[in-house]
Amino acid sequence: MNGNVDVMQSGHREKPHVLPLDSIRGIAATSVVIHHLLLMPTFLAAFPHNAWINWSFFRSAWLLVDLFFVLSGIVMSLSYVDGDFGRFSLRDFLVRRLARVYPLHIVMLLANLLFRLLRIGLVTAGVVAATPAAFEVNNTYSFILNLFLLHSMGFIDYLSWNAPSWSISVEFYTYVIFGLVLLLAQRFGSSISFYVTSALIAASSLGFIIFVLDKPSLGLQTDFGILRCFTSFFLGALAVRIVKDVPRTVSPFLQGAFQLAAMTASIVLVSMVEAYPAASFLAPIVFAFFLGSLLAFPNAKLIPRMLVAGPLVWMGRRSYSIYMVHALIVLLAEYFVRALGHRNIAALDSILPGLPATANLIVSLAAVLVVSHFTYLYVEIGGGKLLRSVFGGQGRFTTSPEPSARPSN
Repeated sequence: MNGNVDVMQSGHREKPHVLPLDSIRGIAATSVVIHHLLLMPTFLAAFPHNAWINWSFFRSAWLLVDLFFVLSGIVMSLSYVDGDFGRFSLRDFLVRRLARVYPLHIVMLLANLLFRLLRIGLVTAGVVAATPAAFEVNNTYSFILNLFLLHSMGFIDYLSWNAPSWSISVEFYTYVIFGLVLLLAQRFGSSISFYVTSALIAASSLGFIIFVLDKPSLGLQTDFGILRCFTSFFLGALAVRIVKDVPRTVSPFLQGAFQLAAMTASIVLVSMVEAYPAASFLAPIVFAFFLGSLLAFPNAKLIPRMLVAGPLVWMGRRSYSIYMVHALIVLLAEYFVRALGHRNIAALDSILPGLPATANLIVSLAAVLVVSHFTYLYVEIGGGKLLRSVFGGQGRFTTSPEPSARPSN
């Protein structure tokens, strides 16, 4: 990697990274970890008082999955529509996408399998007591679906194994649709046809969710979650085209003011969804405006400069790992809290209300960040290189952060 630009030594050239977008990934991925640490039933039952940052924004951070879908659409459009139009290879594109998302997915799937086998062994040996579930979601059928990234494509109606990976499933097959639409646009020799089709897919998907499925919010997962992904992803792709028409003569003050307003609107929207679920339908549009503003005005003085801070960029580069490893670590934290017992937790809470819940959040989040650092280095990067070599991909594997580390409901 040279500076902030990853150059693929083949027919494809990655666009320069917009570092603020990397930081947004890290912030959003960390927010979803906090979301689950606040709302897991085990923690709600065990802790007398909530953690000190039990804010509505974090309680509704599931909505940030749509921010990542929008971000993916932006990154894919920049790289393959603006960058490679006329030279796009569907096979090469899908190999790159698979190499980017699959190694960590399969490692975490196997890690969850190992944990389940260990748990069964401990229960059988009488070391651990467990109440049998009414229906075991982590079964052979769901495992096979997970292997082929089909676990959120309508074959089952429940989350299984590494639950956050539901969005990996729907996004991978959104990549397939993106590639087919782009191939069709190449055949017509017009990138405009790609953007028109993107607008139609986004609008029709959102309309289907609201008017046909009659959903109360955008919180779809295994139930037509791919339509949720279509809406946000193709709005992100469309945002790239809209940004091209934004005048660059806008004063620095107005650039910063627009970015600040768009960021504020995004935070407020997420925060109000808890009370007004229907507001979530606006999220893809609001997120597209915010991310588009960062793309349109990368040299604005306030927001972009805040977002290029080293720790935020560090988290951004590991955001996919943060998202994918956190569920297993939260599960381990649940077992630890159960083992700690109500009396010890109550004693800690009596010292300072909310102390045990906050300590659990801090320690668990720190564990996620540490583990994510290593999975980023040795699974994301190393596994991606290996998978590309297996499929005979040309050029080297990019170490760029995954454009769509997505939070889960």
